[in-house]
Amino acid sequence: MKASRALQEKVLGNLTAAVFLVTQKGEICYMNQAAESILGMSFKRAEGTEFFSLLSMPDEDGQAIENATNELRPFTRRQAKVRDTQGVEKTVDYSVIPLDADEGGYMLVEIRELDRLMKINREEQQIAAHDTTRQLVRGLAHEVKNPLGGILGAAQLLHQELEEPELQEYTSVITEETNRLRNLVDRMLGPNQRPQFHKLNVHEVLERVATLLGAETRGKVRIVKDYDPSVPEVYIDSEQLIQAVLNVARNALEALIDTGTADPEIILRSRVHYRFTLGHVQHSLIARIGIIDNGPGIDENMLDEIFYPMISGRDKGTGLGLSIAQSIINVHKGLIECSSQPGETEFSIYLPIADGPQVPDDAH
Repeated sequence: MKASRALQEKVLGNLTAAVFLVTQKGEICYMNQAAESILGMSFKRAEGTEFFSLLSMPDEDGQAIENATNELRPFTRRQAKVRDTQGVEKTVDYSVIPLDADEGGYMLVEIRELDRLMKINREEQQIAAHDTTRQLVRGLAHEVKNPLGGILGAAQLLHQELEEPELQEYTSVITEETNRLRNLVDRMLGPNQRPQFHKLNVHEVLERVATLLGAETRGKVRIVKDYDPSVPEVYIDSEQLIQAVLNVARNALEALIDTGTADPEIILRSRVHYRFTLGHVQHSLIARIGIIDNGPGIDENMLDEIFYPMISGRDKGTGLGLSIAQSIINVHKGLIECSSQPGETEFSIYLPIADGPQVPDDAH
C-alpha cells in the first residue's frame, strides 16, 4: 500500500530532526517544522533563500561540503557550532546528503540540535522543582496565617482594654507587624484568583509594560521594543501576564539602577518558535517574550535559585517578584528561563499558542 503525499508530508513534519531540501544553487525549497524552529522563521519566509546565509556553518566545513556534493557522498559533522539568523550559536549534529543528479542535483540537510535536548532536561527539572516548592510554600503559608489571625485578634482586643497610650502603642506595633507578615504570606502565595483567559496579542501586554517602565524611569533607562508582528494571539490572563512581565522587567530595572550601569537599556522582544517542547509536551507554536538588560549580569551560582521565594541578589530585594512571575507563567502552562553574562541578562517567557486555554485544576 502506497502512502499518500499528505501522509508523507505529515511524517516529515513530525520528525524531531530538522530536514532541509536545498537546490543546486543552494536555495531552500523545502523544510519541515523542526527546521523552522532551528532557523527561527517559517518556511514561507525562508523559501528561495540561500541556505548558508540563514544558518552559518563552520568555515572549515564549507570545502568539505562542496567536495561531498561534487562527489555525491554524504558528509557528517558532530557537535558543530552554527549560528542562526539572530546570531544565536547552537550546538548541532548535521549531515549533508547529495541526491542523485537525476533528481535535479538537490542536497538534503539533516540537523539535530543538541542544546535543545539538554535544555529540555533542565526545564523538566526546573518545572518539577518549582511545583514542589510551590506546594511547600502553600502549606507553610497556610500554617503561618492561622496563628497570625489569632495574634491579630488578641492584639486588637488588648488594644481596646488598655487605657495608657504608651501601652496602646505596643499593641499597635503588634497589629501593624502582624498585618505586614500576612501581606508577605499572601504575596508568597501569588495570585489568589483563577485566571480569566482571553485571546490577546502579547504586544498589548508589552506595550503596557513599556509604558509603566517609561513612567517609572522618566527616560533614565532606554526602553527598546523589538517585536515580531507574526506572533499569533495567545490565550492569556492579561492582568496576570502584565504582572509577570512587569516583575521581571522591574527586577532588571532595579539591577541597572543599583549598579549604576552606563547607558542602561531594557529590550522587550517577541518571537515565535516552532515545534518547541515545554516539560513533557511538544507544542507546534510557542510565543517567546524576552526581557533583556545590559547590566552586570547575575552570579552564575545564583542562576538555578533566582526563581525560589526569598532568594534575591540585591540587598533590599524581597526575592518574591521572580517567584510570583514563575507561578503566573506556570498557570499559563509556560516557562521562564534566564541566561546571563556580564553586559547581557535575558529572561525568556515561553507561552504555548493553542486553540483555547488549558488551565490546571489548581490554578488559583
